[in-house]
Amino acid sequence: MATTGLPPADDTDVARVTEALQMITPRWNVRILLALNQPPQRYTEIAAELPYLQSGQLHPKIRSLCDAGLAERTEHSARHVTYGLTTRGRQLLPVIPMMAAWAEKHLEKPEQPLSAIEQVEDSLTLLTRRQAPVILWVLKSRQEASARALARTVIPDGYWTNIYPPLRQLIDDGLVTTAGNGQPYRLSRAGEALGPVFGALSMWSAGRPLDHAARHPLWGRPAPGPGTPAGSWTSHRARLPAPAVPPAPAVPRQPARRPGWQPNELFSHTSPARVRAALPAGGARR
Repeated sequence: MATTGLPPADDTDVARVTEALQMITPRWNVRILLALNQPPQRYTEIAAELPYLQSGQLHPKIRSLCDAGLAERTEHSARHVTYGLTTRGRQLLPVIPMMAAWAEKHLEKPEQPLSAIEQVEDSLTLLTRRQAPVILWVLKSRQEASARALARTVIPDGYWTNIYPPLRQLIDDGLVTTAGNGQPYRLSRAGEALGPVFGALSMWSAGRPLDHAARHPLWGRPAPGPGTPAGSWTSHRARLPAPAVPPAPAVPRQPARRPGWQPNELFSHTSPARVRAALPAGGARR
């Protein structure tokens, strides 16, 4: 069942990305995933790599990652149990340095330099704000939108003014910008630069290789060559067959485009130019 006013395919993709973020955002989860990225280890070996976590904190975290399908527990005997990443968990790891690179470039610089893992944790905090993924999705697809238009898509069953708190938060975080009261909202430069991260999460959540993210229909730069089947890179399968292609008219015309992208049109056109607004000095807020 749709949770937003987006078309079903778009709604599914946003839900998948949101779920992926929720898997790795809880505190320490990224650090535990990195610690598990080696041959299966005993619990004591993992705990030794994460000395700042008490035993009572580490065990439920590992169990939650196993429940999410990112880690696995192997019982060799009653006294010999090891933990490691699943194939699915290893496939997610390349997204982590992408987040760190985005944070290093676009987040405000703290007084004390942060490690890459802290950069990732700061990024996840911003991306999991309430309604953040779907608001960013809508603004990316439409280039700009009023608060009412955003509310109709983001919270179709709620009162439209409820869109303002998450919008203000995203503006404070430096991911969304507006020229003032009553003016449309659009992605900031930092928000636009999230394309590779969201594209990779979308492809991973759909079980597709992350290197396809550059050609994601919304977050990438789709540019298929002649003979490339439309939709072959989609992150979800279209339920309806593609319509028959009509013969080309004598005088070529530019067809009207609906906002967003359709399952049977994926990667059939290049993304239009986006309006980029300058960020305040210091970059997006942590």
